[in-house]
Amino acid sequence: MRRKSTKELIALGTLKGLIIFGILLFFTVSSGFIAYAKEDYSSEIASADQTFEELNPSEVTTEWDDEYLFSSREEALKELESLKKGSEEINETFRPEFGNLSGPVLLNYIETEKEFSRSIDILYIYAYTQLSKNVNDQFFSSLLADTQDLATEHGKAVAFAAVKLTSLSTEEWEQLFSDEPGLEIYRSYLEASYIRFGEHRPENESQVAYLADIENQRMKLQTEAVSQITNNVTMAGNITLENGEEFSVNSQSYATLISTDPSQENRKRCYEKRFYHLINQSDSMASLYSEKSQLDDLAAKELNYNDSYEKCLYNLYLTDFQVNDMNSVFKGRKDIFEGYNDFRKEKLRLETLKPYDLALELTEEPGKEYTYVDVLKNTQKSYAGMDSCFNNIFLEMATGNFIDVYPDPENGKQPGGYCYGLSALQAPALIFMNYNGLISDQKTLTHELGHGIHFYLMGNSVDYLYCTATTYEMEIPSTFNEELFVDYVVENSDRDTAVAVLSQHIGEYQNYFSFQPMITEFEHKAHQLCAEKDHENGTVSGAEFNALWTELYKDYRSDSIEYYSENSAEWTYISHIYLENNYYTFNYAVSKAITLALFKQYREDPETFNENYIAYLSAGSTMTPEEKLKKYFGIEIDRQLFEDAMDVVELRIQQLEELNSGEEEPKFESAVESLNVYSGSFWSLQLLK
Repeated sequence: MRRKSTKELIALGTLKGLIIFGILLFFTVSSGFIAYAKEDYSSEIASADQTFEELNPSEVTTEWDDEYLFSSREEALKELESLKKGSEEINETFRPEFGNLSGPVLLNYIETEKEFSRSIDILYIYAYTQLSKNVNDQFFSSLLADTQDLATEHGKAVAFAAVKLTSLSTEEWEQLFSDEPGLEIYRSYLEASYIRFGEHRPENESQVAYLADIENQRMKLQTEAVSQITNNVTMAGNITLENGEEFSVNSQSYATLISTDPSQENRKRCYEKRFYHLINQSDSMASLYSEKSQLDDLAAKELNYNDSYEKCLYNLYLTDFQVNDMNSVFKGRKDIFEGYNDFRKEKLRLETLKPYDLALELTEEPGKEYTYVDVLKNTQKSYAGMDSCFNNIFLEMATGNFIDVYPDPENGKQPGGYCYGLSALQAPALIFMNYNGLISDQKTLTHELGHGIHFYLMGNSVDYLYCTATTYEMEIPSTFNEELFVDYVVENSDRDTAVAVLSQHIGEYQNYFSFQPMITEFEHKAHQLCAEKDHENGTVSGAEFNALWTELYKDYRSDSIEYYSENSAEWTYISHIYLENNYYTFNYAVSKAITLALFKQYREDPETFNENYIAYLSAGSTMTPEEKLKKYFGIEIDRQLFEDAMDVVELRIQQLEELNSGEEEPKFESAVESLNVYSGSFWSLQLLK
């Protein structure tokens, strides 16, 4: 089947058909996210022509082309003004009709609100993505702020709907569905967005308006945090390398030197420059974070949650018991990584591992640069066992100006990477990168491409309303992509490259199962600390946050690594903790544990797995997360899932040791087969028919 061009894909939707769900941001208007019904395309995608079209390097693009969003800045400003008027019209039209709400009125409201939501989303993504390329661009900074203000004001304008729809009884809902059969396609959405929140409903329109103002402040603080991290926190200053060269330490150069410079002295100087610079930045970031955390908890308590942590878990359909089990397993079994740390120490010929030794590539040629095109080719080949839609979507993203590739920190490009879905356009996602050619950059690329495939499948399979999922569900396709990529490289590269990539991957397991849950635990305790200080009419200092960070870090980190005695301020540059979407990072650990279970099913029966995996990714939020996992994979999120994930980590470390020792072709599938003996429950998962 011929791939649709970008223009053809866009023509399938409308200019105002843009939804933005991303790794770093989840944006909706306060009234709830509305969308329209469309046909189910999942069967068409899954049955696509199985021919494997190879990437043409001459067609690869490396920059975004946002002209199809808005052809000019002036056009975006006109849309902003049009939306302001549209919000007023929605209020004037529907407020009287909600006094005597009927099924047809509700359906009309949903369809009208849908169009407004799609329009405001396109403005937001235009502003946010362009500001990402230069956080100092005043036009896009203002446009983003104005769009946030518009969302806030619209939330107030439709407060009547939020109050009404969260107050209806079961009998009243059934009467609405009976009055208007067209509402049935929205039943799951209404359940997830309104009905289940009966105990956490706003009392009146004044409270909705108050919450909208709080949300606006939280959005502005997030934008300010990204600017501070880009311009100040990650700009540590200059060091002098052993060869006398002056070296500027910023977000990109730091990661490159720590990963590639064979000189331990250079790595030490670079690490220490940032380490102490972050401490100097901690007071200013503590002030910003304290303000954010107080707003987070204030908004949560307004809706009858104990705090923002309880609100987060409720929105994720998870319990505190599940998260505590996860943290308990990962802390209790952190010694699993001692074998990996010993391997790293021996490989580097060091007596003691220091923090600046943990990222250095374990290859004979550290710092070898992998071209972007070569990494794209390897990523494509890693999809060989997947449904052909993976390759089709990949090609469109790689060749259609959907990936902004290279770093530019000196000109304001923010650090990190993210992916925004263009599901409403049935188009590929926008991926933001800072690609430097390192092994870690390869993993980031395949991670973000996993998100892009997920977004595209949802956008072409379910109603626009359902093109979303919980955070940990969103991270499953990205972390699954990582497993595909690593297995391909290990099995198809020279031993030196395979060792380097697998070693880096195990280091990321340590990140997923130790560092990421620890960040969330820090957030939770930091919020509690801020609440205590606020009660005492005090403020939390950078030093107090640094001490909290270090105390928690000791619970997760390895005792075989010689850390600095001073309290670390590493938290200051972690953009996730400043997001509106609180407690983001533990989702990485949940998703990775699920991914390892899925990967075993993929290895055992690729055909059946592909059928279920495409259906799972395409389903969006048409069912709850728990229902989806059980229906398609027979998986539950419990303590055993996390125990089994750590078993897989042990096997990956064993695989690395065998590969390094020169044993003939160590394969992951042979390793996981031993888990039938090693851990009986992990591989007893049954697919539901």
